[in-house]
Amino acid sequence: MGGNGGAGVEIRAAGVAEVARVLEFWRTAAEGTSVSDDVAGVAGLVERDPEALLLAECGGELVGTVIAGFDGWRCHLYRLAVARAWRRRGVASALLAAAEARFAALGGRRADAMVLWRNESAHAAWSANGYGPEAHWQRWVKPLPR
Repeated sequence: MGGNGGAGVEIRAAGVAEVARVLEFWRTAAEGTSVSDDVAGVAGLVERDPEALLLAECGGELVGTVIAGFDGWRCHLYRLAVARAWRRRGVASALLAAAEARFAALGGRRADAMVLWRNESAHAAWSANGYGPEAHWQRWVKPLPR
């Protein structure tokens, strides 16, 4: 993947050995938690789709993440998270550009994102990158037994 996100930021895919590092990063940089925020969940993602979890790094420091999942039909974005000290410096835009390039290479036609309503600072980042809510859709969920 490789790609430079500006400000010395490099974008690349995560490896399974980095799962614990990503989970720790999400504890401070991500808004909210997910049922899949554990080693098994994230490792399973990376094992199944090694290019889906994108990392933004600067000098070896993890400064941002996004999950760019493609199921063959739709392009889904999750876990866009940027370290507080790195916000408003183009990291989110670089991650989204890399995700969109991945989707285009896979034949994707439209990307959708999971964005918390209460996370208003994220709304600005998503909007600045051309994303917006679709009022006629509502997310329906059902937790599955483990």
